[in-house]
Amino acid sequence: MTVRVRIAPSPTGNLHIGTARTAVFNWLYARHHNGTFILRVEDTDLERSRPEYTDNILTGLAWLGLQWDEGPAFQSQRTELYQQAIQTLLDNGQAYYCYCTPAELDAMRQAQKASGQAPRYDNRHRNLTLAEQAAFVAAGRQPVIRFKIADDQEIRWTDLVRGEVSWQGRDLGGDMVIARAAPAGEIGPPLYNLVVVVDDIDMGITQVIRGEDHIGNTPKQILLYEALQATVPQFAHTPLILNQSGQKLSKRDGVTSISDFQAMGYVAPALVNYMTLLGWSPVEGMAEIFTLEEAAKYFSFERVNRAGAKFDWDKLNWLNSQYLHSMPVPDLLQALMPIWQGAGYQFEIETDQAWLEPLTALLQASLTKLTDAIEQAAPFFATMITCDPEATAQLAQPDSRKALELILAYRQEPSELTPEIVNEVIKKVTKELGVKKGLVMRSLRSALMGSVHGPDLITSWLILSQRQLDIPRIRKAQGQL
Repeated sequence: MTVRVRIAPSPTGNLHIGTARTAVFNWLYARHHNGTFILRVEDTDLERSRPEYTDNILTGLAWLGLQWDEGPAFQSQRTELYQQAIQTLLDNGQAYYCYCTPAELDAMRQAQKASGQAPRYDNRHRNLTLAEQAAFVAAGRQPVIRFKIADDQEIRWTDLVRGEVSWQGRDLGGDMVIARAAPAGEIGPPLYNLVVVVDDIDMGITQVIRGEDHIGNTPKQILLYEALQATVPQFAHTPLILNQSGQKLSKRDGVTSISDFQAMGYVAPALVNYMTLLGWSPVEGMAEIFTLEEAAKYFSFERVNRAGAKFDWDKLNWLNSQYLHSMPVPDLLQALMPIWQGAGYQFEIETDQAWLEPLTALLQASLTKLTDAIEQAAPFFATMITCDPEATAQLAQPDSRKALELILAYRQEPSELTPEIVNEVIKKVTKELGVKKGLVMRSLRSALMGSVHGPDLITSWLILSQRQLDIPRIRKAQGQL
């Protein structure tokens, strides 16, 4: 049997990390079994679905490297298929028109609540006579279509994550609505459980891999598979992603959409690496840092945990830093350029490559996220800088002023600097003043960078000299400008 799995996001919001992690698990399972990964957009909720959310989902999956083999298929374009399935259920007597009004259903639920019962539909219109149906139609009632669920049946399946699972029919809330209200004799807009099953049958889905919050839908869907005389796929209900309090991760916890993670400066390989670890344990001896392709070689649901996976920002940040630190400098520069441009920094990649690449290499080891490079690179893009209090105090020392005077004396013209020249200048100034090298270095750093702390001073000076910014800054620190 060829493995065929799917990810089926709803375009009622941006691509959420929970949906993305489900996509990761589907992709890994498909690749491990040389199967097919299908993208289906569940856009039957026309009131809430938005094209911008669809674009966000497609872009996000592509950015993460989760390329689909088939699709995207849109449920809104498959209505005829769902109507045919519903008509089949009606013809077979497995579905029927229900004419209950919202007020009647609410009164029923209130009575059940008052008597201590769980709210459920009591199947009151399951066996209406033709005369009763005609009376409701004459009264102008528009019926929904319900699927019959017997209270006395047991629904069982072997979950790839959770093992044996069983539900009783009486616990499923009564006969299930599979189509919204429409004029009598017509089929209204189909609902989630019905369309999902029809799509999975039509697409030949062999394993349904999704979050455990869908587990309550599974017994209803199994009944629909059986009613439509289709093979029931295997199910795998993966653990939810939780916050540190053990609650389902939500917008209240901050960033949850993939596009937000991207905007914060996380890179796709690090994010998919981390998402894979949210609920899946690598095999023994496997490093925590891996590519999707490497994870796919070993992926199985035997190593997927049943318990919820807590989201750990520190772990994600560490992983992201490891990816950034190991990136080839040209690739990292390509990732940083839009970040710097978004911050308003001015440069021309064609003419400024000579100092942009050394700047990228200088900052690389200190980056946790790409956006960290905004603040860290600021002194290199600014024409002039403002010294912080510590640097101001350093420059106020008499020996600091003398050190800068001598440095200027050795740097009369903005000629090209080399590491050898820089070290020689610092050595001469230290010897001539009879001071410690640290004083000269702190003074120079304060003048060049506006702070006594920062990246490697020699490299920083070389980069600034390429932009002819070093001498003006030293002169300003000396009060000469």
